[in-house]
Amino acid sequence: MTDRLDAVFAAAPRTWFLPAGAWDRAAFDGPIQIGHEQTCSQPRTVRAMLELLEPQAGHHVLDVGSGSGWTTALLAELVGPAGRVRGVEIEPALARWGAENLARGSWPWATIEPARPGVVGLPDHAPYDRILVSADAREIPGDLLDALADDARLVIPVRGAMTLVVRRDAVDEVTEHGGYRFVPLR
Repeated sequence: MTDRLDAVFAAAPRTWFLPAGAWDRAAFDGPIQIGHEQTCSQPRTVRAMLELLEPQAGHHVLDVGSGSGWTTALLAELVGPAGRVRGVEIEPALARWGAENLARGSWPWATIEPARPGVVGLPDHAPYDRILVSADAREIPGDLLDALADDARLVIPVRGAMTLVVRRDAVDEVTEHGGYRFVPLR
């Protein structure tokens, strides 16, 4: 997966998804502020999340907390034109900016839209083969569990622990994979 991820990161350069004043810091392996008290996650963290998520060509993917659109673009590159990626962002201005950033690439199978108040994710488009969450939850949201297809994976930070949910035959296996810091899921 390492070579594949290297190619994906090259195809969706982080620079495209940062404010102009931060372009020179795109290679920095740390979070970068993108406004509205949100960040573009550090590359090493994003890579670890994608490795846990294991998105494949043709998958239907939900990207919760899409922010600047970088993870949405990376996921689009991974699932290819046979797949579908739906990004959702709680900050309407970031959702617009993220969609503009996403348009820099050739991923018409990927979109970003603003979150609906009181709704986690985009349940109208469920089920999803993969769900990636880039915000720290207090617990795994039931709405996201309900949105998982069979043989699906959900990667979400929960109280600082990177959590992987693997659903097989309607049974969820939950494991933790290290500590991380994210903005809170709201």
